Amino acid sequence: MSKVQLPLTVGDISTFAKTLRSQINDLERTPSHVEMLNLLAKAGGFRNFQHFRAQHDASETITTPQQPIVEVNPKRLKQLVRYFDSEGTLIRWPGKYTQRGTCLWVMWSRIPAKVSMTENEINDCLEAQHQFGDYALLRRELVDRGMLGRTADGRQYKRVELEPPAEALELFKRLRSSM
Repeated sequence: MSKVQLPLTVGDISTFAKTLRSQINDLERTPSHVEMLNLLAKAGGFRNFQHFRAQHDASETITTPQQPIVEVNPKRLKQLVRYFDSEGTLIRWPGKYTQRGTCLWVMWSRIPAKVSMTENEINDCLEAQHQFGDYALLRRELVDRGMLGRTADGRQYKRVELEPPAEALELFKRLRSSM
């Protein structure tokens, strides 16, 4: 059976040591392993070892993030910002697939949420967000990547509600601050 490491943090080590010593002095014999765990937990301010473990497990479930924290590469972010002008309009289409995806998140964020739009309305929305004149490319890419949904006949479009990646969120912030 593997052992789970449970860190014990005490506010004052002197008080901890005095409490532990007095508990050991009250015993008539050397404490067993389980008794020692209980003594340590009590000296640390818990009722017993089970209480200590339960507190640790509860804090683990609260503080553990649901998704891993992804660090954003500042150099790559600087490259992505260059694809946009000071107004946040996409100047040119990136050559790299991954850079395109991050730029598409900016386009996605500017499409109204939970609103059905006709093809002309979505085209107008995308046309206002870029300068290279290919709203059809943007529309197709958004649909192909699952960021924009459309009916089978292609008449109605709707933004698919997704959680943008950390890099896209950071790009949103940078673009907002440069406007």
